[in-house]
Amino acid sequence: MNILAKIAFASALFFTALQGAALAHEIKVGDIVISDPWARQSPMSAKVAAGFLTITNEGKADDKLVKASAEITPMVQIHDMKMVGDVMKMVEMPEGIPIPAGATVELKPKSLHIMFMDVKDQPKAGEVIKGTLTFEKAGTVAVEFAVKEPGADMN
Repeated sequence: MNILAKIAFASALFFTALQGAALAHEIKVGDIVISDPWARQSPMSAKVAAGFLTITNEGKADDKLVKASAEITPMVQIHDMKMVGDVMKMVEMPEGIPIPAGATVELKPKSLHIMFMDVKDQPKAGEVIKGTLTFEKAGTVAVEFAVKEPGADMN
């Protein structure tokens, strides 16, 4: 490999790492800290996408995630996954997700998550889903979900 190829390769690695660091971010609203919001690209025929993040309540009072919105669809729901008999089912949480004082709640695959419903154009890996999260006490904050490849973080 010649010197120019080595420089190009090193530059590509550097900018890839820099992009990942830029997407790994925190957002603060009131006592709530939102970390690493991301979404998984769904199969191209799917009309839905799921969003994930970590929410930490640094305050002394409980709060609750009560609503989410997104530019890619007018219908966004807060969901959980539950075993019903031998089948894993997705259930809407119309009352929201409690975020106890001093606690961290993780929205992740096969668990609590944000569901982008009736998506007209499926977001693709490398894109961003812009939206908002509304908390009962902390208020509303803008969030960008970095879209990852299908199957990301399925473990």
